[in-house]
Amino acid sequence: MDFSFDLFGNAILSGLLLGGFYAAVTIGVAISFGMLDIVNIAHPAFIILGSYIAYTANSLLGMDPILASLIALPAFYLLGMGIYQIYHVSFERRGDEALRGLAFFFGLLFITEVALVLTFGVDYRLVEARYIGPSIHIGPIDLPLRLLVPFIVSLGLIGLLQVFLSRTFLGRAILAVAQDQEALRLMGADPIRIKRIAFGISIATASVAGAILIVIQPVEPSIARDYIGRIFAICVMGGLGSFPGMVVAALALGIVESLTSTFYGPSWTPAVGFGFLLLTLAVRPAGIFGR
Repeated sequence: MDFSFDLFGNAILSGLLLGGFYAAVTIGVAISFGMLDIVNIAHPAFIILGSYIAYTANSLLGMDPILASLIALPAFYLLGMGIYQIYHVSFERRGDEALRGLAFFFGLLFITEVALVLTFGVDYRLVEARYIGPSIHIGPIDLPLRLLVPFIVSLGLIGLLQVFLSRTFLGRAILAVAQDQEALRLMGADPIRIKRIAFGISIATASVAGAILIVIQPVEPSIARDYIGRIFAICVMGGLGSFPGMVVAALALGIVESLTSTFYGPSWTPAVGFGFLLLTLAVRPAGIFGR
């Protein structure tokens, strides 16, 4: 292992920026799983769908991929609402969400992946933007803009959602819906409508997360599988439904993976990363900010 303080500093910084990306891809699961108790195992597939929409807009129209993802937000929101309605009518209302509901989302995962393969093939796709390639140099520290811009977008998205959830009636209703639906009804709110809106928001975040992903690295349809375990682990590690905890967990994992890749090689990264997650949960089973 060749250690130097310059290399260490760059690894820490790269890990923080990588952690921002992990937070972006986890935020939708933090809503669906952490707040609604819906195990949407298909969420990474919708992130890849967002990547391909950003790719299509970028390659055909020359549009910035992140801007394209923001334009696609309403469509993803409506898609999420429609998926929840099917899930509710077919499984949740009948009390079958534990097993059959999980199979439903597994089916969505593979259907989305196959549709992307048939449409785009299995080749890796990438996008072009002015901030992909250049870096900001501060002494021995390098700030690659392809990581810095997604990091800023990610934290901005999380900050906006945190304000929405904590400062608005609808946001507080989303926080309450998984805890006490009867109390929510007494407040004049329909729990099913609230959950439909919340699930729509969770899928809408996949649009932005997908654009962030394809800015950072090329994508192909099956790459969604690489993030399933990591996303749910970060969500649990941060404390179910806690955005601050999720961000801390994502940043910590990003730093651990970056240090491992830099000093020991990328082949060790998955093992050390998940080992860190398991160790954290062993010490604090409820998560970093869990109760």
